[in-house]
Amino acid sequence: MNEPTPEGWKLPNLRIDREGDWYDDDVQVTHPGILANLRGNLRKDGQGYFLQTRVRIPVVVEDAPWVVTRVEPRGDRLHVVLNDGSEADVEATTVRLGGGDVPYCRVKGDFDARFSRAATFQLLTLAEYDETTGRGTLRVGDRRIPLRRSA
Repeated sequence: MNEPTPEGWKLPNLRIDREGDWYDDDVQVTHPGILANLRGNLRKDGQGYFLQTRVRIPVVVEDAPWVVTRVEPRGDRLHVVLNDGSEADVEATTVRLGGGDVPYCRVKGDFDARFSRAATFQLLTLAEYDETTGRGTLRVGDRRIPLRRSA
C-alpha cells in the first residue's frame, strides 16, 4: 500500500522519449548513477509504467523504455546491446514489426525495446522477404522465424 505523498512534495514528471532518453519535466536526465537507478527500478503493470518508492511515480513512455542499438546473431538467439549499455541474448521469436515496420523485441523480462535505425539495418541482414506473400522471415541459426506484425 502506498503511503500518502509528503506535505508540499510534488511527484516528478518523468518520461522516456522515443530514443530511450529520460526526462524530468523538460530536463534530460544525464547523470549515469541517476539513470541507472531509474532504469533499474522501472516497473510495468496494467496501469502503465512506474517507479515504486514510498509512493507510485508514473513514468510516461513515448514508445518503448529501451532501444536496441546493436544486434547480431549468436547461435539460435539474437545478441543485443541496449541504449543503457547492457547486453542480452534475446529470443528471436519475440521480434515483431510495429507501426511503420519498426522492429521491436522483448528485453529485461517483459519490456519492449525498439530497434534503432542502425540496429534495424543490422537486423535486415538476417531477414528474407517473400514478394508474393508480403511476409518476412528472420534467419537465426538453423531456424526461420516468421516476422509478426502488431498494431
